[in-house]
Amino acid sequence: MTTSIRRWVETDTGHRVPNHSSKCKHLHGHRYRWEAELEGDVVTVQGVSEEGMLIDFSDVSAILNTYIHDIVDHAFLVYENDSKCLNALQSMGDEHRTVPLPFIPTAENLAKWAFEQVSPHLKSTYGNRLRLIAMHVRETPKSWASWKPQS
Repeated sequence: MTTSIRRWVETDTGHRVPNHSSKCKHLHGHRYRWEAELEGDVVTVQGVSEEGMLIDFSDVSAILNTYIHDIVDHAFLVYENDSKCLNALQSMGDEHRTVPLPFIPTAENLAKWAFEQVSPHLKSTYGNRLRLIAMHVRETPKSWASWKPQS
């Protein structure tokens, strides 16, 4: 039997979907929630800091802050082939935080990207088979996307 936990971080991040047929083609932003879902066995080694846990929530927060929050918070995510948007953002100079991406920054694509950023930094301790099973990205209070690898 396994246990699962979730931990999240929020960012204020801008983007646009350049070929969208509606309003998402315009420059805009969201209060994103980046939620990691982990699974594994509870550590049973007596006396260790992680006893009774999969991983300390603060360790998950540190990973999310380093590999998600600190990269995209108060930044603008832009598809690397969106030349109109890139040119406009570059005209603002080095003071503007622009994050070019090799994909259109939809919630679905960002969920996969976030999984790839976080997963390598989660380490199983004491043989507890800890692993990231999904990343969930909330773009608005009513709109979520999730990405998990195929089993």
